[in-house]
Amino acid sequence: MSQADHRAEIREFLSSRRARITPEQAGLPAYGGNRRVKGLRREEVAMLAGVSIDYYIRMERGNLAGASESVLDALGRALHLDEAERDHLFALARAAGPARRPRRTPPTGVRPAVQQVLDAITDAPAWVRNGRHDIVAMNRLGRALYAPVLADPRRPANTTRFIYLDPAAHEFFVDWERVANDAAAMLRLEAGRDPHDQALVALVGELSTRSEVFRQRWASHDVQFHRSGQKRLRHPVVGRLDLFFESMDLPSEPGLTLNVYTAPPDSPGADGLTMLASWAATQQAEEAAPAGRDAD
Repeated sequence: MSQADHRAEIREFLSSRRARITPEQAGLPAYGGNRRVKGLRREEVAMLAGVSIDYYIRMERGNLAGASESVLDALGRALHLDEAERDHLFALARAAGPARRPRRTPPTGVRPAVQQVLDAITDAPAWVRNGRHDIVAMNRLGRALYAPVLADPRRPANTTRFIYLDPAAHEFFVDWERVANDAAAMLRLEAGRDPHDQALVALVGELSTRSEVFRQRWASHDVQFHRSGQKRLRHPVVGRLDLFFESMDLPSEPGLTLNVYTAPPDSPGADGLTMLASWAATQQAEEAAPAGRDAD
């Protein structure tokens, strides 16, 4: 990302957060009935953050270089930023500072030990992704659950590309609109953390070119974490699956996240996972059968 692009990113993020807050929400009196700006004025944000109007204008124009942690904290409070938005603001400020050593390229695979951990999880779909949402490793149930995602021969498979560009995603994800919003917001957060990831830049470019819906969501500058929650799926073989997921960073593998899907005992979701495991075992046996016969 060029310096001009980064400044534009900062400008659009701050202005979009400012536009969503009314004076009443900020605890300010709203004088007059015809405000020319949506949300707070720049001078109001500056007052709430305890900085000069000139300093805030410089920040909103894209100059966060040198902004102290206390100033960023105050700005986050003034704009009512949530945890993910604060993380994004601090990431944008770090990227605006002196040139740093580029982050390591996001991994596209895992060590054998990590794959062994995945394979040891036998009763739940589990998979590992990088910050670009490339699937870099899965266990057997994970491959069975995400069979529609893996149907595209392109590797590594990418869940956000599937969500926005594959018509099958609308059938697979019961809550497609929410899933699409989450995916774009997670990618935006990653782009703030690593603006020089050329593969991520290329992915965003591809999605923006091919999906009007993605362009709209990307333009919102929304960011969010995706740590836990519910995922409702329509699997082409076992049908509806209402599952819970947990996402956990892998400290030994920077940039990689482990996702595990579960269902409460004796629930329809648990029954569905049992069916999924049976189907996965059958598929594995069928794939191995020809090799076994040839060996005979």
